[in-house]
Amino acid sequence: MAISNLNIFLQDYFTAHHCNILSNENGVMNIQLTEDMDRALMNRPFYWHYIKKMGHPGDPMKLTLITNPEKKDEKGDRIHFGSPRLQQILNHLKENEKYTKLFQSIHATKNTALHPWLVMNIKISYIGKQKKDEIFSLGLNLVNGVMKANMMEQLKKIDLQSAISDYCYTISPLIKVQSGFNRMKAVLDDYIHNQEHQWATDSLHELEKEVELLKHFYHGKTDQEEKQIQKEIDEISERYSPKITVSVINGGLFYLIPSFSNADA
Repeated sequence: MAISNLNIFLQDYFTAHHCNILSNENGVMNIQLTEDMDRALMNRPFYWHYIKKMGHPGDPMKLTLITNPEKKDEKGDRIHFGSPRLQQILNHLKENEKYTKLFQSIHATKNTALHPWLVMNIKISYIGKQKKDEIFSLGLNLVNGVMKANMMEQLKKIDLQSAISDYCYTISPLIKVQSGFNRMKAVLDDYIHNQEHQWATDSLHELEKEVELLKHFYHGKTDQEEKQIQKEIDEISERYSPKITVSVINGGLFYLIPSFSNADA
């Protein structure tokens, strides 16, 4: 269910934002950014303020992203789950494009029904001694309850648009959006429950070691030392205590022909 191919995810992201993919081979992607994406990702507010004040169009930067860990000699941003650049991209999606409504493009000659699908891209973060993120893309038909994994991969195969096509109409959902989201969360909760969580055990062991080491260096047990010990224990606990968070990156309602439910997942 998780998005395992970061290269495809990034290509879709930049293509959707009208950036030109200059090359994409062996896990090395070169992208010509648009002005909007330069402003969003490259942290050059003073450049754009100055260039616009001068009346010039500006020169958006190129970006090289490396998803192949074997490409050690390539210059660019190395992308993996948890990397700063990927986190920045996910935050951009979350802040600017969290929810949408789209319709399947249909060249219909008679009345054609479209079913509502709730589509959510969700991030699970495992936080402890180390941090690991997983991204899931789920879709739920709000009429018949069919659920699909890798939903964004499925949506790539069809044409979508912001307005409904002629002769098409929408079916009212039988499943409420909140109920649909709860179903998705239940699936992810089961997934989390069935995982091996050695990472959590390792984090707790590291927490115990750090606390014992800390206590070893304090001997006087004055009130001031007691306060300092407790303060540092709290900081260590915050850093190493294992926890799992589930957060929504973005999502929306997609109105699709009924046969989509029967398409291969």
